[in-house]
Amino acid sequence: MTRLDNKVAIITGASSGIGRAAALLFARQGASVVLSARGRDRLEAVAEEIRAAGGAALAVPGDVSEEAHHAALVDAAQAEFGGLDIAFNNAGTTGPVGALPELSMAAWQSVLDINLTSGFLAAKYQLPAMEARGGGSIVFTSTFVGYTAGFPGLAAYAASKSGLVGLVQVLACEYGPKGIRVNALLPGATDAPMGRHVANTPEVLQFVAGLNAFKRIAEPEEIAQAALFLCSPASSFTTGTAMLVDGGVSINRA
Repeated sequence: MTRLDNKVAIITGASSGIGRAAALLFARQGASVVLSARGRDRLEAVAEEIRAAGGAALAVPGDVSEEAHHAALVDAAQAEFGGLDIAFNNAGTTGPVGALPELSMAAWQSVLDINLTSGFLAAKYQLPAMEARGGGSIVFTSTFVGYTAGFPGLAAYAASKSGLVGLVQVLACEYGPKGIRVNALLPGATDAPMGRHVANTPEVLQFVAGLNAFKRIAEPEEIAQAALFLCSPASSFTTGTAMLVDGGVSINRA
């Protein structure tokens, strides 16, 4: 039920971490993937790894805060592979870590543009393409931070990622009758570049790992498996959810 044969997927933030793991996994499950990230070389390396394994992949470098990039991703999916069925809108940033009064307006706006406005722009182009195919699945990467737990120093990150949950709920209601499912994926601490930006010392890493029930950091592949579930027919009656994949951070008190 998690096979993605004959499906076409867009994956953003695909050059590293969760996005890279999802790109490799979705391709192994049969999807043709259109990959997005800012760094051309690393992104093309992921696409080439997929093609070398017999999969179908196209790298489209760009910035998810720019509207034209989202239009280009959908155009590429349609031109290269015939349409669009799945979108894993995973790209994001923590932004500067620190007290809110020290956060500049420019930094605040940048985090919102990358984490939240990019979600609006992605959906703006992905939804009509999926409607033309008779349905589809969109997943946005959010976070438990600002949803079930506060985390000092991450106000912009929490606000922007929490906004995605509201976006998901509205889109799920609007597009459910058209066969399009929309969900949010809320990872916990993951061994990926963005996570290491926050957990950047052995002491902080140990503290963050201790917050969850497993007392460890997730591997990107574990989060990718959850994304696969939400993007696949296995979750055919799941929409509008904020699915926690946080190792139990939200319930752990020990």
